[in-house]
Amino acid sequence: MRARVATLAIIGAVAALVALGVTDQVIPATDERTLSVRPWVAARALGITAYLLLALQVAAGVWLSHPRNASDPRTNRVVFPWHELLTVFTGAFLTLHIVLLAVDPYAGVDWIGAFVPGFSQYRPVPVAIGSVALYAMIITAATAKWTRLLPAGWWLKFHRLTALVFLMAWVHGILAGTDTMALLPLYLLTGGLVLLGIAHRWWSTIGADQRSPAATAPSRRPGPATVSEESR
Repeated sequence: MRARVATLAIIGAVAALVALGVTDQVIPATDERTLSVRPWVAARALGITAYLLLALQVAAGVWLSHPRNASDPRTNRVVFPWHELLTVFTGAFLTLHIVLLAVDPYAGVDWIGAFVPGFSQYRPVPVAIGSVALYAMIITAATAKWTRLLPAGWWLKFHRLTALVFLMAWVHGILAGTDTMALLPLYLLTGGLVLLGIAHRWWSTIGADQRSPAATAPSRRPGPATVSEESR
């Protein structure tokens, strides 16, 4: 049922964004230049939305893997579906962000620049960081989805790349955006909160390890009805 609800929600969100993009509700097409930058503005909005969703996704993962919550199946049942749902929404908005930048001549990114690091005409280094973050996110999502294809515990090693994905997305947003100064408080707030959450989880894990024998890394990712074992 969650998959169906998520699919309908994504379709509705995409339809709303497309409707806003092709009408005059956001940026009235008063002249040719304004009309030409509308895809860029929409792509930027989609990118910021994907970034915020990624921040929530990482925060949910940190909450699940915290030693205080790892032994509570009720927390796992409540938070884990939201963690999965946020992953789907992040991927959906990120896909739209990339597609709009790739097809928009004004953006100066095109398809090669979007997927091959360093080939973007527009700010090649920041865009390259975003491309690498995209591939790292795909790896973490795929290994978490098909854990049985990996040796025991390997999915968790890959899943820890999520913190690096968020860091690269944070740097990409700051360096690639034309409105960074206006959004700087947002970046600092979200980045700081996620960093504090990761640091607290890491510190709590060290304390838990000192108080108890080392636990064996899980061979498969936790599900909604199981206890999260990401505290290692």
